[in-house]
Amino acid sequence: MEYVLFIIIAYLLGSIPSALIVGKLGYKIDIREHGSGNLGATNTFRVLGIKAGTIVTLSDILKGTIATLIPLFLDADVYRLIIGLFAVLGHTYPLFAKFKGGKAVATSGGIILGVSPLLFISAVIVFLLTLYLSKYVSLSSIITAVIAVVVAVLLKEDIGLIFVVCALAAFVSYRHKDNIKRIRNGTEPKITWM
Repeated sequence: MEYVLFIIIAYLLGSIPSALIVGKLGYKIDIREHGSGNLGATNTFRVLGIKAGTIVTLSDILKGTIATLIPLFLDADVYRLIIGLFAVLGHTYPLFAKFKGGKAVATSGGIILGVSPLLFISAVIVFLLTLYLSKYVSLSSIITAVIAVVVAVLLKEDIGLIFVVCALAAFVSYRHKDNIKRIRNGTEPKITWM
């Protein structure tokens, strides 16, 4: 019964459409009608700028982190990583935004932050370095997801965390399949602010 309760909470947390809220409250626009139409931080950066993009990124990270920490604070006997995965599902297929959400990068990072801050910091460093060199957010996301698996193994993390990081890496890569095609044909937008 505990699992069901925390899964519902995590999914609803993940379903909070940060980009949609920031766009409508702060800028009076529906982010889904601009740029790629995606409800994620990358599209927010492109359409609304660095300030809005940063707010959405932090909000999306927190969704994953809070979902993994709530069971800890309540001393619940559940595997927190499983609960966190439902925050990712909520972010990707949000109840509050017609089940069309973001690509799971920030919220996946939030799960990792909730259980392994060192792995999270490592992933952030890899992401920023790759982004600086490539200027592609999508490519940086995929590379970071894959390297996070390697780092988790090197850090000798719990086997459950390694398995979840592998699953998240595969999911993030799948969610970026269209971006990969655009990178190949030279139509994927690059960032201009770094």
